[in-house]
Amino acid sequence: MFLRTISLRDSAEMDNSSYPFTIPVIRNFRELELTGNVTFFVGENGSGKSTLLEAIAHQAGFNTAGGSRNNLYEVHRSGSVFGEHLRFSWMPKVTEGFFLRSETFYDFASHIDELQKIDGRAYDAYGGRSLHEQSHGESFLSLFNNRFRKGLYLLDEPEAALSPLRQLSLLKIIHDMESSGRAQFIIATHSPILMGYPNSRILDFDGDRITEVEYEDTDHYNITKDFLNARERYFRELFR
Repeated sequence: MFLRTISLRDSAEMDNSSYPFTIPVIRNFRELELTGNVTFFVGENGSGKSTLLEAIAHQAGFNTAGGSRNNLYEVHRSGSVFGEHLRFSWMPKVTEGFFLRSETFYDFASHIDELQKIDGRAYDAYGGRSLHEQSHGESFLSLFNNRFRKGLYLLDEPEAALSPLRQLSLLKIIHDMESSGRAQFIIATHSPILMGYPNSRILDFDGDRITEVEYEDTDHYNITKDFLNARERYFRELFR
């Protein structure tokens, strides 16, 4: 592990009447101790999981538009107000890593195209060709396979571009990296496949405060399992 503790530096300076401090989990956040190399943030849309992940990226020095410390470009509304209020405890501190922000990955791919025009070597870290010339899922896997090496990796809904089979490929990449002690992952996800990763910690954002939850107790697992086992019952309720 690298990042051990995330804590609030100055709650008195937060404006609880403005976003994102109107989100209950963010408003009540004080400290989060990380106890393993793979941590999942889960919860409904708007619960604050992506907001906290983005704030971690900000405080870690990564580009909150998506990328590492060295990817200097901007997209609309990619800053983090909450990140300015956090402080970290590292052991040891690392500067390597990456913030995958699925919703702005197109902009990141365009940024890499611009870098390629400048020095002709930017594609080397992404399989040798433009991310725009690959399918959405292929471009994600090119990033994972070629760019991920060592450090802190923050992934915001990586399943957005991945089929179930490709999600299993991502789990293999995570296992190879974290089990060797080279990487730590914090992942915001809705995928019951990803959050099933063995010996990981799942933190639920659906409530006033972050709580730890077992895999089989997540809504994602139970709704998916129930639907697969009795989808006709769901259709009868939904379409009546």
